[in-house]
Amino acid sequence: MSQSTVEITPELVKKLRNKTGAGMMDCKRTLQETGGDIEKAITELRKKGKNVAESKLARATKEGVIASYIHLGGKVGVLLEVNCESDFVARNEQFKEFVKDVTLQIAAANPQYVTRDQVPAALIDAEKEIHASQLKNKPPQMVEKILAGKLDKFFSVICLLEQPFIKDTEKTVRDHLTNTIATIGENLIIRRFVRFEVGQDIG
Repeated sequence: MSQSTVEITPELVKKLRNKTGAGMMDCKRTLQETGGDIEKAITELRKKGKNVAESKLARATKEGVIASYIHLGGKVGVLLEVNCESDFVARNEQFKEFVKDVTLQIAAANPQYVTRDQVPAALIDAEKEIHASQLKNKPPQMVEKILAGKLDKFFSVICLLEQPFIKDTEKTVRDHLTNTIATIGENLIIRRFVRFEVGQDIG
């Protein structure tokens, strides 16, 4: 991409940083590459962030924190483990902010699993049966496509990483994780969580 003659103001750079969480220099460089177009810059930073994050996925994550959050006057509580590569990052403010975001997400959106790989096959089969029974008169190839869409929607409700991020519903929690990995420069893994709610599973 050619360098732009558009003036890249500090305000524009800050706006992009607030939207993406990327570093100031990365924001400025990407705005220059995209001629000051903030939407194109967001797309480019997300592509770069995904590539950087994917390159770090094989790294061991033996450090991290177990965080807690109590919400609604003690009615909802969350315990969460997030792992990183180094104790240095575990003390990093951006890492702490990410962990806080995830505890808030769990408290508010009540996911059941971290990823779709953790969802029991029996639960997926039951969900398929519910929708398949409503599609008996559709052609088989159409049924397969509709079921795939229904399952994606199902996973976006019960799986933490596939839920819309509560602070920016244009992206998922997985997108937020990817952006944070790219910015911090270490692999991060949301290992596990437990959500408690007063009166849950009683009666």
